[in-house]
Amino acid sequence: MSTPTPGHATVRYFGGAKTVAGTASEQVSLALGTTVEDLVATLTDTHGHALARVFAASSFLLDEVALHERTAVVHDGAFLDVLPPSAGG
Repeated sequence: MSTPTPGHATVRYFGGAKTVAGTASEQVSLALGTTVEDLVATLTDTHGHALARVFAASSFLLDEVALHERTAVVHDGAFLDVLPPSAGG
């Protein structure tokens, strides 16, 4: 029996999230069954609590589909977009 190999996802940051994360995008490793909430916790550990505040106010797209729950599983090769609210109009 073979052991499942971990995957990778690309996190893309927009607006203030990009500024706080210090990058426009990054590749992250995924364990089997990693959810968006798990990934948010990992990214908070990596980048600090300032990004956690951004995450709390942000919307997320998983492969260009809006998420209403952070319990969605992130699959290998996925794109997770972090969209903080924007001011202005």
